[in-house]
Amino acid sequence: MTFKTDLPRPPVAPRNNITIEQLGRVRTDPYAWMKDDNWQTVLRDPSILREDIRKHLEAENAYTKTVLKDTEDLQATLFSEMVGRLSPVEESVPVPHGPWLYGIRYQEGAQHPLHIRRPRTGGEEEILLDADSLSKKHAYYSLAGAAHTENHRYYVYSEDVQGSEVYRIQVKDLKTGEICAPAIENTTGSFTLSPDGEWLFWIYRDEFGRPSRIYRRPLLGGKDNLVFEETDPGFFLSIGLSASKEWIAIERGDHDTNETLLIPAKAPTTSPQVAAPLIRGERYSLTHWNDRFIILTNQGGAADFKIMQTPQTATERENWVEFLPHQEGHFLLGVCAGRHHLSWIERFEGNENLYVLSAQDAPSLTEKASLPLRDKAQQISFDEPAYSLSLLGILEYDQPMLRYVYQSPTTPAHWYDINMETGERLLRKIKEVPSGHDPALYETQRLFAKADDGELVPITVLKRKETAINGSAPLLLYGYGSYGISMEAAFSTSILSLVDRGWVYAIAHIRGGSEKGWNWFLDGRKEKKTNSFTDFIASARHLITENYTKAGQIVAHGGSAGGLLMGAVANMAPELFAGIAAQVPFVDVLNTMSDTTLPLTPPEWPEWGNPLTDPKAYDLIASYSPYDNIHPKPYPAILALGGLCDPRVTYWEPAKWIARLRDIAQNGPFLCQINMEAGHGGSSGRFERLKETALVQAFALWCLEQHKAAH
Repeated sequence: MTFKTDLPRPPVAPRNNITIEQLGRVRTDPYAWMKDDNWQTVLRDPSILREDIRKHLEAENAYTKTVLKDTEDLQATLFSEMVGRLSPVEESVPVPHGPWLYGIRYQEGAQHPLHIRRPRTGGEEEILLDADSLSKKHAYYSLAGAAHTENHRYYVYSEDVQGSEVYRIQVKDLKTGEICAPAIENTTGSFTLSPDGEWLFWIYRDEFGRPSRIYRRPLLGGKDNLVFEETDPGFFLSIGLSASKEWIAIERGDHDTNETLLIPAKAPTTSPQVAAPLIRGERYSLTHWNDRFIILTNQGGAADFKIMQTPQTATERENWVEFLPHQEGHFLLGVCAGRHHLSWIERFEGNENLYVLSAQDAPSLTEKASLPLRDKAQQISFDEPAYSLSLLGILEYDQPMLRYVYQSPTTPAHWYDINMETGERLLRKIKEVPSGHDPALYETQRLFAKADDGELVPITVLKRKETAINGSAPLLLYGYGSYGISMEAAFSTSILSLVDRGWVYAIAHIRGGSEKGWNWFLDGRKEKKTNSFTDFIASARHLITENYTKAGQIVAHGGSAGGLLMGAVANMAPELFAGIAAQVPFVDVLNTMSDTTLPLTPPEWPEWGNPLTDPKAYDLIASYSPYDNIHPKPYPAILALGGLCDPRVTYWEPAKWIARLRDIAQNGPFLCQINMEAGHGGSSGRFERLKETALVQAFALWCLEQHKAAH
């Protein structure tokens, strides 16, 4: 790989200034033309994209390919390394149900798995669905979900063949092997089957791409009956069946507020009833447990959540009794139930702990519990400084087996089953790294950077033990910081390609996530959104101060809302970075949050604010929106990746951003690549998607060489 100073000229996007007046404020957008007027149809049929837009995107792709041509061999090497760390033949730990063990299995070279089952007592494998064969009919293929009926006769799955997240649901007769019902089109991909196997509940995705109605139809086809219609365009919808198989639950809500409606599973055609009426700013979720519901809620200002309980016949708030009180710093993440045990997972000091409580130790429905309830529960935790613990759930409601996954940046995923009655723990699987992995060669560290306001921002660091901490190492710094989503300290086979080349890999657990509790999220959203950006910059500077790297040797990486982070830090502190990789970046924030036709705009107002009605929200977003705040000063090299069929971050956001960077910013180069056959998640297939990962890493290595040569 060589450094070139004579880079080709980039595509020149035509400027067509339009003036937008909003709340007494005026802005100009020279590249609004990149949004196809028929974009909603383009998501489902990319072939109708307006020709001038298509030509521009193809020119951008060609330019990126030309600029990075010298990295093609490196990309191939990185891709080969990443593939070599994936087991060519891999099988999931099976999930028991009745007489069968269900799971998935990858055949050698397959991009998509076989869905399989075997008799619980031993016997031949039965193939339920060959997703790899189905995928070969399409340039893109993704399954959202798959489930069998309680009688094990039918298999239901939802598939997306564009990347637009508009799914169709199919029903397969496992006895004949044939599709046995008309496909359900225009769905979110989410569905639930009634325990009697007679009814299929599904969620309709409307013309704006939003989940707006829930229908029920006979499993083998027939009339769709409207079960629930959502009238608030800012609310998401979901539906599910309780582990006890006694309740079908509909949940509606946004990032701040939700409400649950219940249908008795034994009477699936009855109308849903509200469990507890919606209260703005309050969240709750229900887990059915024998004669009661266990309620995870932030009621009463419980920022890190608490657990309540109530009789299943009296779900209104006035009947709720405290089960596990709120304790600041113990962020409750989730609850699962079996007949004889209850389990919950919580985050404390950045890492997860798992608790298991026997039903006989649980307080009665009328008894108020106290903090010592944790002392009655069995606790599962680990000693590494940073790790990830995932609660997969109690496998069967009447059986005592609980499954969880443990991993860390140095330790591949370990699947465990624990017998909650005896405490016996069984290791079911360790993620195999066929090309070899010795955890002893690596080390994980947890650092804390002091933010501008004094808060301590956790940073998870992975490096090889021999990599010196003397400022000489290049560093890839990853961040997200939105929606309360935590960036877990998990094992990644792909990042080892950089770490084995002497790079340090770091995750900045910035505000906007929930790594330090729900207040960590609240302190990085809406009017406090800029904390996310300054936390990331503080993390970069702390890593420099602690001699893990130095300015100009950091490549920043983030995607989606983390792409907003990338755009913001590029504007605020470009001097820190050799390069910035932004995947499906949400960078045109002011225009997107002002466009009510986009799928996620009304649901996202609680996160960002509503610039259509709130002048303060407008001014705040206008102050940080990456597209609107580019400065005429030196910027690092930037790579923006998008997907033509992406309904979440539309293709024109990265395309407009790169065009405007070329207008205003200095240095670069500024590169844009749009996947013309995929959506938000990039290419489908477990190997194919690694090509994009290899591209990002090759770009990071290329940026470092560019920066060294220029300085």
